[in-house]
Amino acid sequence: MLFEQKKVLITVKAYPNPSRKYVETVCCAGIDLNTNQWLRLYPIPFRLLKDNKRFKKYSIIEVECHRAIDDKRPESYKVNADSINVLEVIGTKDKWQQRKDIVMPTLQETMCQVCKLGIKKEKSLALIKPHDIDFEWQKAKPIEKEKQEGYKQLLFTHEKIEPIEYIPHDFYYIFKCREQSCSGHRLQIIDWEIKQAFRQWRLRYKTEALLLEKIKEKWLTVMCLKNTDPYFFVGNMHRFPKNFMVLGTFYPPISK
Repeated sequence: MLFEQKKVLITVKAYPNPSRKYVETVCCAGIDLNTNQWLRLYPIPFRLLKDNKRFKKYSIIEVECHRAIDDKRPESYKVNADSINVLEVIGTKDKWQQRKDIVMPTLQETMCQVCKLGIKKEKSLALIKPHDIDFEWQKAKPIEKEKQEGYKQLLFTHEKIEPIEYIPHDFYYIFKCREQSCSGHRLQIIDWEIKQAFRQWRLRYKTEALLLEKIKEKWLTVMCLKNTDPYFFVGNMHRFPKNFMVLGTFYPPISK
């Protein structure tokens, strides 16, 4: 399979996952700047990349990739991680206008429509507009000891990389589409940032209850309710096309 070079605005970085084949990977997604279409880039062993190839969200990168053979989702591309070249990072000046110019043309009408297209295997990534947003968390399922030990063995040769920390909570957005017929959606948030916040903020907030409330304050009040125009990046699972998750939150300030 021949690789082709693409220029992509990265909008999604999920929390790292262990991988038997690649040690660990990060699912990344973004927008092809030549076609304005969504791309899922995989596998990216992000923490194992050289420093000059580690990109932030809203970076524009050049990368060699080709359509995935073992993943039939239309947006999925396999990448040559060694080919990653970080060109620039798009900032938030002028009320996120540069980001909006690229991101907003990809807007899908509703989450209900995206779910229908996902079942038909016609869409697995989208930007949607949520309404009546709420936020909650629940205890995560514990990792099986054998899987945890197996992952540590895979990571053994990479002495500078600490094992992925297990986060004991799963976080969710609850919301509705604008149609009255929508019964509501509850989607897990798998963005790297929210789990990184849990890890880092523990040093600042002394009780877990306060920590969780502060996470809710940031991901609900600040991102979705306080002078912002919130949207969600959503994507589904390879084996379960009905199951979509929130991959990230796009929350430009409200334009007067």
